[in-house]
Amino acid sequence: MRKLVIVTHPNIENSTINKTWLNELSNHEDQLNIHHLDKVYPDGKIDIKKEQELLEAHDEIIFQFPVFWFNIPAFLKKWLDEVLAYGWAFGPNGDKMQGKKVRIAASTGGTKETYEKGMSINHLLSNVTTSFQFCGCEVLPIHVFHGANFSPAPESIEKNAQEYCKLLLA
Repeated sequence: MRKLVIVTHPNIENSTINKTWLNELSNHEDQLNIHHLDKVYPDGKIDIKKEQELLEAHDEIIFQFPVFWFNIPAFLKKWLDEVLAYGWAFGPNGDKMQGKKVRIAASTGGTKETYEKGMSINHLLSNVTTSFQFCGCEVLPIHVFHGANFSPAPESIEKNAQEYCKLLLA
């Protein structure tokens, strides 16, 4: 199964969690295709056809990003709006995403308790998962790291990165 990891992080160099995840995944580039949107499109202009061809070439797509203000990064929203087009991902002849497996890997600045008190990460990202379900995708469980803003122990970050990698390689 060909797997594509689409990373959206406007400041990956200063990231703690997403950068550690990427470092772990980079050890397995023979099994994973890592595609960093912010690096491929620094000007914000998306090559829609290229992105659609990339999606078509993979069976499983993982979207990796930090949660900002209880939402996905703005550039990922733009990417979703443009790439998952009517007539390609849904609507008449819009069957190109049918049967693909989709997973989200998200990091949050807030603690797990913050999300358990308010709304769960699953509820928070339901607009994204619902969009993929609408396109005929099988949505897999979300992988999450909570508490990036609270100086998490390096061991917990590394353990989470290893779990994430193991999940994707299974």
